[in-house]
Amino acid sequence: MLGLSGCSTYRVVANTQSGAGAEANRMLSRWVDSGGDVAAAASWSRKVRAGVTIAEIEEAFAGVAVEDNVRPVGELFVSNELAARSGKKERFLKVYSYCDPATARLMVDFSPPMAAFLPCRITVVEQVDGLWIYTMNMDMLIKLGRPMPRPVSDAVLRVRGTLLKMLERGAAGEF
Repeated sequence: MLGLSGCSTYRVVANTQSGAGAEANRMLSRWVDSGGDVAAAASWSRKVRAGVTIAEIEEAFAGVAVEDNVRPVGELFVSNELAARSGKKERFLKVYSYCDPATARLMVDFSPPMAAFLPCRITVVEQVDGLWIYTMNMDMLIKLGRPMPRPVSDAVLRVRGTLLKMLERGAAGEF
């Protein structure tokens, strides 16, 4: 793929974070394995352990947010909104938004288009086989981008850790 793009691609690849090639390969593999679903390639997911309730997932998210000093900044209860509009029961779908304002500022100052990824979102989705939790693959932003100054990368890596902790603890019902 790189050979088709020319010399400018080589310059860009040479100016990315360490691990960019491996991350690009992981994303490409997930994209192919999913039949071309780019969202599957750009997200992390965990199946929620059987018996874990929505309340336990939410408690896990809240606990991690407090531990890691990130702020809950909104919720969009999609399934309730759709049920209210249609009068029909909907499978559970809720988006939770979190933000670390200082990290958000650092990210946007480093790369204004990063504002499109704010705030951090984590979503609980009821599927035929049970509950799943999804969030953005932050390695995509971290490794496939140009090198970040130390304060930016430290802050972004901390938020990455927070989202992964929410994903793991939520899926396990650990709060």
